[in-house]
Amino acid sequence: MHITLIIPTSGRPAVVARLLSHLEHQTRLPDHVIVSATTADDIGTVRAYDFTLSCVYGAPGLCAQRNRGLSLCEARTDIVAFLDDDFVPADTYLAALERAFAQHSDYAVVTGNVLADGACGPGLSFDEALARLASHRRLFPSVPRVEDRAGAYGCNMSVRASLIRGLRFDERLPLYGWQEDTDFTSQLRSRGRIVCVEDLLGVHLGVKGGRVSGVRLGYSQVVNPVYLMGKGTMTPGYGLRLICRNLAANTTKSLKPEPYIDRRGRLMGNLIGCVHVLTRRADPEYILKL
Repeated sequence: MHITLIIPTSGRPAVVARLLSHLEHQTRLPDHVIVSATTADDIGTVRAYDFTLSCVYGAPGLCAQRNRGLSLCEARTDIVAFLDDDFVPADTYLAALERAFAQHSDYAVVTGNVLADGACGPGLSFDEALARLASHRRLFPSVPRVEDRAGAYGCNMSVRASLIRGLRFDERLPLYGWQEDTDFTSQLRSRGRIVCVEDLLGVHLGVKGGRVSGVRLGYSQVVNPVYLMGKGTMTPGYGLRLICRNLAANTTKSLKPEPYIDRRGRLMGNLIGCVHVLTRRADPEYILKL
């Protein structure tokens, strides 16, 4: 099977360079890696790798950048794997991914087993990620455990290319595109299973550089679920729980915020989003004006 990786990046050339070098250690190399950036400065100096590398440039935004990558490969590959530039896969990641899709024709989307997620804390270094992966080495059963999911985690999600059929990420979710993974993968549920595979290992660094502001993210935490519920790609129950959970966390933690999260900015964005929802002015693209 032909495997293409799409890696969006912005303002983190050292991070993406380390990832590209790390990918050369895969026991099953990618056939094509597409780095989707805004300018060449996002990537920095590139060298020859043991796989084909393409770099594409255009307007910023996670959804737009992924779509540019898709336009290069959709008809030329079997598996499209979307990796964040700060996701560190185990060396066996692509071999396990290929095996999962080859052995299960009903898999539409596959996401991995994230051993540690720096997005939930101050972040992890690349070396810390390698140490986590090394400490987790063990033999998996011949048939790894598989768990069906409602959607895939955007830091590492792979799609059977034949099922995409022109589907694209919604560019009305600008910049960081919060919940774009739920929106995109939920539309593939009717075409096959969405699963998490146990032996598909990786670590998400949760690098803080290149993220959107706290106010913008806070607005998206309220308005994006409302927008997706209206589209029908997020269930009302899940969307309302998501909004309430973020409102509660940002309110309580604003009293003593973590140094690595702009809780007060997020709370302000939450409140602006609530006002816009109540006054029927909610628009995911409004964050471009904040």
